Amino acid sequence: MRICLASIFFTLIFTIGSSISAKDFHVYYLGGQSNMDGYGFVKELPDELKNGVPDVRIFHGDMGKDGEAPSGEGKWSELKAGHGRNFASDGKVNQYSDRFGAELTMATRLKEMYPDRNIAFIKYSRGGTSISSDASAQKTFGAWDPDWEGGEGKGKKINQYDHFLATLSNARADKDIDDDGEEDKLIPVGIVWMQGESDAMEPEVAAKYEANLSELMNLLRKDLGNENARVVVGRITDWKVWTHGDVVRKAQADFVTKDKNAALVTSTDKYGNSDKWHYDTAGYLDLGKKFAEAFKE
Repeated sequence: MRICLASIFFTLIFTIGSSISAKDFHVYYLGGQSNMDGYGFVKELPDELKNGVPDVRIFHGDMGKDGEAPSGEGKWSELKAGHGRNFASDGKVNQYSDRFGAELTMATRLKEMYPDRNIAFIKYSRGGTSISSDASAQKTFGAWDPDWEGGEGKGKKINQYDHFLATLSNARADKDIDDDGEEDKLIPVGIVWMQGESDAMEPEVAAKYEANLSELMNLLRKDLGNENARVVVGRITDWKVWTHGDVVRKAQADFVTKDKNAALVTSTDKYGNSDKWHYDTAGYLDLGKKFAEAFKE
C-alpha cells in the first residue's frame, strides 16, 4: 500500500511540475522591409533596454534572396538588443548587430499590458523588398509575391514569402522555445507589417498595393494558423523620397478600414530620420510601443 501511495504521490508531483513548466506563448509575427529590420542605434538605447527583455523569446530568421533556396535559419533566444540591420543567424549562433527595431519596446509594452502572458516574436524581414514582383525593387532586394515565377534550380519560384515560410517552419520545429525541458505551445495572435516604401516608386505598382496587401495578409494569417489574427500596419511616412507614397498611404488606410481585424499606426509621420529612408532611434522606440498598443483588447 505504501508503494502504491508513493507512486501516486510521485506521479502527481511530476504532473503538477510539468504543467507549471510547460507554457503557452502568444506569438506575434514581425515582417516587412528595412524599417522593420530596424535602424535604431543600440548605443542610444535607454539603460533599461540595453540588456533586452529577457522574459520574451524571439526567433529571427536569417535573410534570403529571391531565387535562392529557402533560408530562415535562426534559433529561439531571449530578446536582446541587436535584432536590427545586419543581424544574422546560422541556426546555431545569433550574430547581433549594432542596430535594433521595434521589437524591444513592443515587447516591454505588451508585458505591461498583459503581465500574465508569455510573449514570443517570430521576425523575418528584408530591407528594400516590395510586395509586388513588378516593382523595380524586386530585382535588387526581392518581393513577397507568392506567385513569382523567377529563379532556377533550388531557387525556382523562391521569394521572400518562401523565406518567411522557412523561418516559420524552423521556429515551429523547436518544441521547447524557452529551454526549460518542457514542450511549449505557440499561439499565433498577431501580425505587424512595416512595409510599402518600395511599392511606392512606380504608379502602376502603387495602384495595386491595397489588393496586394490584403492578399498577403490573409495568406500570412492562414499559414500562421489563425485566420482571425489581428494585423497592425505601420503607415509609411510622407517623406518625399517615396514618389507615390500618398497612393500607398491611402491604400494602407483603406485596407485597415475594410479588414475585419486590422489597425493602422500613423505616428511614423512624427519621427525623425537617421538617413533618407529610415527612422531615428527615438522613432523606433516609439514605434514599438504604438505597435503593442494597437493590439490592446
